[in-house]
Amino acid sequence: MKLSLTLFITCLCLVASAQSDDAARRRNFNLDLGVALKGFDPVSYFNGKPAKGDSKISYDYRGITYYFANDANLQQFKKASTKYEPAYGGWCAYTVGKTGERVKVSLMDYKITNGKLYLFYNFNGDNRLLKWNKDEKKLKTAADRNWVAKMH
Repeated sequence: MKLSLTLFITCLCLVASAQSDDAARRRNFNLDLGVALKGFDPVSYFNGKPAKGDSKISYDYRGITYYFANDANLQQFKKASTKYEPAYGGWCAYTVGKTGERVKVSLMDYKITNGKLYLFYNFNGDNRLLKWNKDEKKLKTAADRNWVAKMH
């Protein structure tokens, strides 16, 4: 009986922790009415042609909703969701690395490095993908550190 109670309490703690993590994700991700990437299909970036997703082909992954251009992309995402999610919650990777701030992105300015999708601000002649490329290793290290700090 004591073991069952301990197991039950452990399960409750794990569920509460997962719900807390999901809430932190929703607070920190770049969402438009709860939808990531302003409705663009995350898998389409890896196919080299970013495409708008269809709200009828959607999937909620850990509190974040994604739209997909077709069912094949949805199935790919379900098999490896963390691979396809944008780095830094879909905020400008350069700015997260440089200052830790969350800045909007141009959904057509992106880079895939080591199997991860990075998005960038590119407005008013300020293309931050070009700046990222000049010192990617240092900026990525800083962005990783800044993002972890934001999520906690």
